[in-house]
Amino acid sequence: MNVATIRLLLVDDEEKVLNVYKTLLEELGMTALTADNGLDALKILDEHPIDVVVLDVKMPGVDGVEVLRHARQKHPLVEVIMLTDHASMESAVEGLKLGAFDYVTKPCEISDLMEKVNEACARKRAMEEKIRKAKIDKIIRHPMAVFQPDDEDE
Repeated sequence: MNVATIRLLLVDDEEKVLNVYKTLLEELGMTALTADNGLDALKILDEHPIDVVVLDVKMPGVDGVEVLRHARQKHPLVEVIMLTDHASMESAVEGLKLGAFDYVTKPCEISDLMEKVNEACARKRAMEEKIRKAKIDKIIRHPMAVFQPDDEDE
């Protein structure tokens, strides 16, 4: 997958971690938006098309699990990779139960993170294609469906 086409959001309250991952990803040709708290992450999700979120579990205020809950409700196709340390593994498991794609432990190798991001984006794009095919199939079976609003437009 062409990393330049992946729309990534990095969320971590530790500025140093955020900057290191952003810099390393940019060196690999990827552009990433960043947020240093959960509320800003949710705002970015509402304002920008995002494929994958790399989301720190432990943050003050709105934590990663809560961001994941909201993201799943409003942006169900966005894939989320939980970023955790060993002390918050229980939260990472909770994130997986809520629909996170996977988790990585900090600090992680950038190659491991990139592999997860690529896999998550591929899953999202496969789901988008499946939805497109279902819409086309609906139109073929019922041509007048072209004139009906999509469920998401209502």
